[in-house]
Amino acid sequence: METSQLPERVNAISPKITHLIDLLGEVLLGNRELLENLVTGVLAGGHVLLEGMPGLGKTELVKGLAHLCSIQFSRVQFTPDLLPSDITGSFILEQHESGHREFNFQEGPVFTNILLGDEINRASPKTQSALLEAMAERNVTVMGETRALPKPFFVIATQNPIEMEGTYPLPEAQVDRFLFKLHLGRPSENVLKEIICNRPTGAPPTHEPCITETELLEAILLARDVFISEPVAAYISRLVEASHPDSALAPELVKKYVRHGGSPRAAIALAGAARAQAVVLGRVQAGFDSARQLYPAVMNHRIILDYAARIDGVSVNDVMQAILTSVDEYSKALPDGVK
Repeated sequence: METSQLPERVNAISPKITHLIDLLGEVLLGNRELLENLVTGVLAGGHVLLEGMPGLGKTELVKGLAHLCSIQFSRVQFTPDLLPSDITGSFILEQHESGHREFNFQEGPVFTNILLGDEINRASPKTQSALLEAMAERNVTVMGETRALPKPFFVIATQNPIEMEGTYPLPEAQVDRFLFKLHLGRPSENVLKEIICNRPTGAPPTHEPCITETELLEAILLARDVFISEPVAAYISRLVEASHPDSALAPELVKKYVRHGGSPRAAIALAGAARAQAVVLGRVQAGFDSARQLYPAVMNHRIILDYAARIDGVSVNDVMQAILTSVDEYSKALPDGVK
């Protein structure tokens, strides 16, 4: 895409993205920031891990997102007895009227645009790993044959933060495949009252799709063309570098409590998310504010704390706040009078 066309394209799609977020706000009440981050993650072409208690509306939110974007939706309820083939599909022996038999591939629920992996941490590691290729390469390989997944393709997985019995924690390698980890908190008293008064069955209102699949794909491609300046890229690099305890940029809290920091994928993810948020906000370039705002969603599942952090009551949020406070936007002081 030519740079001169970028402002026009952004101005054309940004109001539709804003309308999409507004309608999602009628599906899930009182969580505007989470909805903006979710849509930003979609435009960045990433996968999202939603963490929250049961009954908060995670499934309805993902179903609403698929409907409003005119794309396909599939749901997999992860359970301990779920097999990899239940996700990817398998070959089935079929017999024709002529008596001829042959193996035909039966597509699994992963062949969709948005796959909701409900309570993903309830499945065994073998089944969890069945999603790795799909998430990383948008392909599925079964019995040596590789098949491409539809475009766009996203995994939005949920997990319950309080249940430990009968669950299998996601391996760090798989968690790192998620662009964002978003926490869905309980609704406020006013939101609960609105739900009780206006939603007797709990079901959200239905709306006509507000964006087409073609427009969504164009918005995803547009986000990749958003300009990111060298100072913003350098700031993102320093934020990720500061998450490592052996780095000269690391604040004291990181050096004391962090075992592993963010990988290069984290820096790429934060840059891509900043570009996507620019489209959401109607901008043609990624800014420092987007890097700061999206840093927790990108890094909260990539920073691995030492056991001492739990003993001393230090959380990942504490560590991330220390990084954001200690790392300056500019690596060198600006001349006098320049802001």
